[in-house]
Amino acid sequence: MVQHDVVIVGAGLAGQSAALAAMRGGVKDVALVSKVHPVRSHSGAAQGGIAAALGNSDPGDTTESHEFDTIKGGDYLVDQDAATIMTESAPDMVYELEHMGVVFSRTADGKIAQRPFGGHAYPRACYAADRTGHALLHGLFEQVMKRRVRIYSEWYMVSLILNDHRAVGVVVMNIDTGEIDVIRGKAIMFATGGYGRAFRITTNAFASTGDGLIAAYRAGIPVEDVEFVQFHPTGLYRHGILASEGARGEGAYLINGKGERFMEKYAPERMELAPRDIVARAEQTEIDEGHGGEDGGAVYLDLRHLGRERIMERLPQIRELARDFLGLDMIENPIPIQPTAHYSMGGVPTNRDGQVVYDEKNTPIDGFFAAGEGACVSVHGANRLGTNSLLEATVYGNRTGRTIARYIKEGYQSANTDPAVFTDALKKATAYVERMRSMDGPESIGDIRTELKDVMMDKCGVYRVESELTELTGDLRDLRARFDNAKLTDKGKRFNTELLEAMELDHLLELSEAIALGALQRKESRGGHARTDYPDRDDKNFLQHTLAYRNEDGTPSLKYKPVVITKYEPKERTY
Repeated sequence: MVQHDVVIVGAGLAGQSAALAAMRGGVKDVALVSKVHPVRSHSGAAQGGIAAALGNSDPGDTTESHEFDTIKGGDYLVDQDAATIMTESAPDMVYELEHMGVVFSRTADGKIAQRPFGGHAYPRACYAADRTGHALLHGLFEQVMKRRVRIYSEWYMVSLILNDHRAVGVVVMNIDTGEIDVIRGKAIMFATGGYGRAFRITTNAFASTGDGLIAAYRAGIPVEDVEFVQFHPTGLYRHGILASEGARGEGAYLINGKGERFMEKYAPERMELAPRDIVARAEQTEIDEGHGGEDGGAVYLDLRHLGRERIMERLPQIRELARDFLGLDMIENPIPIQPTAHYSMGGVPTNRDGQVVYDEKNTPIDGFFAAGEGACVSVHGANRLGTNSLLEATVYGNRTGRTIARYIKEGYQSANTDPAVFTDALKKATAYVERMRSMDGPESIGDIRTELKDVMMDKCGVYRVESELTELTGDLRDLRARFDNAKLTDKGKRFNTELLEAMELDHLLELSEAIALGALQRKESRGGHARTDYPDRDDKNFLQHTLAYRNEDGTPSLKYKPVVITKYEPKERTY
């Protein structure tokens, strides 16, 4: 057993931002635990930009405009006080990142370049060509290395240890050796990312399996708003690989199989730069009505009119991806795309300072914090605007790190936790891992995983309906029963990726039940949750956040809590 003052699980932008902020706040002993190498964290896959009202492209932009766009874009499920903090912090955050050495694209006069993005009234996406997440992640990692943060690279978190409503540690497994151990901490933070791998077509890395959500959920903490999953409009057809919204920000068109620029029918004022939920539904409608291309399952992203020079300067990565995976050069050809599971609006509930809360009254768990996509402070509500994800990860990662520093210096009181708490947690986690390793039934883990992705995509995708969601809950129970009779062929301890995949599938199966139940019970359409049988938003009954709690048998049950409204009363959302 080892101990650190601060243990941060997840080493993407939120985790690294928190680590740096905690150290600036005077904490000397900070550890990052990550199941992948930190620069392989999924934050690095973000392409298009990070939002901030700098006014470099249009001096009329303001943080108030950014705040309103965020709230409206989230279909009024956004907690407005949280959005105010994020948008007002954005300019300083971007300048701080610039001063760390992040290499942003520039205007002719040397300012940070900004381009339009969907749902934003002004061009406020600060970008590094189409590799913005990569640039930010590497910039932060340089600072983490400089400050000698302790990094447990390729260590997998098995469980969270709580004692009397207090977070005291995590059980982890060294992927290289299979060794299982406890890491104690005065403060524990989760920055573990999303759960897009529950779906067949997704932009998400293989590591995005909801590990932090499930660790908290199994420890008795609810997960918030997990039914809200964003489907990005432009994933490469059949692959799901992200083709940045920056392409549409630069002026790309969306066309159907007939060559028609169809967004005029769905968002005549904003066209291709409408929010993602609207564009994804428009694409799916075109496909469902028989206007798709390829075999009927795709629409097209057309950049030909932008010209070679602009594409090569500002969108080189997606050109390369389309060429490598589709065999098409977007300089000369439209590329087939489809809606693809992209971002998790839901997560572990937190307050505005990054403290994890566990009930409808937002009562905090002592010593437990979270930020980033795996958390839900609810700055995105029912639908995230593009470029707000990198912003949330850095702003709330930074803010949470500062909260942790204050907690360590001012609020922490030695718990003298009974050693049996850690011993029992280690025994329980070890038994769980060994049970997974020893599975020897007739079912293939891979087959069950494929079926999970298929039923989630087909019955809980862009459009949802009660009959299919009801079927889905039964499908998931069946898959859970089959998983209990699955088989692992690799019984070894060293770098057993099959074992990791089994534990990740276990997580996704359980989390998918909470997603499906939340979607079934939310009888309205709002943001990323679109019900064909309830096509209208219902503020009277559903202007509230979903909290899914785990029952003893592993099934979810739901409660709700109110949305925080400070300035902007909900109104019809049109673009």
